[in-house]
This record gives sequence, C-alpha cells and structure tokens, in this order.
Amino acid sequence: MANIYDGAFRTILNDCRKLIIPVINEIFGETYTGEEEIQFFPNEHFISQQHEADKERITDTNFTVFGKLPKKYHIECESSLPDGKIMIRLFEYDAQIALDEGEATEKTLTLTFPNTAVLYLRTYKKTPDKMKYIIITPGGTVQYDVPIMKVQKYSLDAIFEKRLLMLIPFYIFSHEKSFPEYNRNEQELAKLKAEYQEILQRLDKMQQQGVIGAFDKQTIIELSGDVMKEIAQKYENVQKGVGDIMGGALIETEARTILNQGIKQGINQGIKQGIKQGIMQGKTQGIRETKKQTALRMLNMGKLTIEEIAECSELSVAEVEQLAGL
Repeated sequence: MANIYDGAFRTILNDCRKLIIPVINEIFGETYTGEEEIQFFPNEHFISQQHEADKERITDTNFTVFGKLPKKYHIECESSLPDGKIMIRLFEYDAQIALDEGEATEKTLTLTFPNTAVLYLRTYKKTPDKMKYIIITPGGTVQYDVPIMKVQKYSLDAIFEKRLLMLIPFYIFSHEKSFPEYNRNEQELAKLKAEYQEILQRLDKMQQQGVIGAFDKQTIIELSGDVMKEIAQKYENVQKGVGDIMGGALIETEARTILNQGIKQGINQGIKQGIKQGIMQGKTQGIRETKKQTALRMLNMGKLTIEEIAECSELSVAEVEQLAGL
C-alpha cells in the first residue's frame, strides 16, 4: 500500500517539479520564488554492511535547489505509524547522499548533509512536530532538527492559499476516519464530492491564471484518483463517488504517457527534419493528444455539452463532435 503513495509522491515531484518549491518554503522557511533551477539526483543508494551484502536504499527525493546558494534537500513521504526506525533510515540516506558527493583530499573528507524533512500523510498521537539528529563525535556533539509536515493539518483553503498543490493527491487522508459514515450516508458523501468538485474548480482557475499548466493540473487530478482508489478500496461508495470525479487514473499518468509518446515520435521524425524541430513537434503532438483524451473522458462522463467540453479541452466544437462520432 505504501508503495502506491510513495509512487504518487515521486511521480508528482519528478513530473511537476516546480510544485515542490512552495512545500520547501513551508517546511524550511525559505523564500524561493519558483523560478529557481532544480536538479535531481539518483534515488538509489547502496548502504555498506559489515557482514552481509550491501543494501539498496531508495530515497523518495534527492535534489538541489539553485537559489542564491545551492541547497540540497531530501524529503521522505510516510503513511505508517512513527517509530525510531524511520530516523535510522533517514540518517542512512542522508549519510550516503553526503558520501556520494563528498570531497576527499589526502588530508580531509568534507561531507555536506542535505536539508531533510518527512511528509506524514497520516497523523497519530505519537507523530511529533519534529525529529532530531544528535551525533556525538570525538570533536564534539552535532545536533539539528528534522522538520515534519503533517498533511492532515492543512485545510483546503490553506493548501490553495499557500499553493501547496503537491499535497492535493493526499488531501483525502484528512477524511479517512469518516469513510464508514460517507459510505452509508449519501448526504455526507455528497458533501465530500462537493469538496472535490471545488478542488477541480480551483485548479481550473489556477490554470486560467497561468499559475499551473494543463499538464500539471491533469497529473494532480489523475494521481488524486489513484490515491483515492487505494485508500478507499474497502468503501465502494466513497471510491466510486470521489474516484469518478478525479479520474481514477494510474500512477503512470495518461497525460505523461501521451506527452512522452508524442515527444518520442517527434524525436524520431527529427532525425530527418532536424532534432530541435522534431522535439518541438513531438511536444505539440503530445499536448494535442492529451486534450483529445481529456475530451473523450468528459464525453464518457456525459455531464457536459459539446460546447462546454470544447472550451475545457481547448479543442474546437467540430473536433469534439468528431470524437463523439456526430
């Protein structure tokens, strides 16, 4: 189960990487504008073992933000009950990240540890507000905090006001305890569905304002549907009611697959036409296919007119009619 949530977290981070900036600002008190370059590094690390084969550890994130000064970050997404083991895992990751990029001379080894935090999807009584490393060395004691972001702490208004859009696929965790009531009470379920309709409306508005692009919005929606499918699998009415609204997509998002297919085809054509021109053509084709797929999903839902679907998908009325077989 946790792999679904980890996968959604890594997917939205890697495909919509600019969305991590407001989260970094919130957790670490930074003032990044969102225009900074972000460079990702390999997530796989091998931890040396004295009496056994090296263990492979896969971090959720390992990246550097290039602001006034470059800063390295490591954020883990967790849904399980807090225990001391997570601190051990975090430190293993951090130490290996530092070693991978350490600077060694004949006399000195310099290690730079990343800024580390944990994103908790579920909040328990035992969930602390922060954790702490205390490292006792022959040269003195070093200690620093590992901050924690609790997804369930953030209301929908706070998420949009602070532009923590990366949290939207996991917003459903705030309602998890109420699933039994939603599942048997249609009126209560209707309130939850209305809340997710509001999410879609707010995302549409942010796209119209140029805050996010169509691809980012589509990825958020599809991953929200995937998380919903997993977390509410025992509650058919909840899963269907909200899952239908958010698309019920897989982690390998349709939008990303179509876009990548378009780019790949464009690159192949670029062998004859010029690589740069081919890539641009591929991107254009991928985006257009994404619009068609969006229109098809809307047609299948049967809730909007041809004209409304054309406006939402940015296709012409004639193109939507053709997709509808009219």
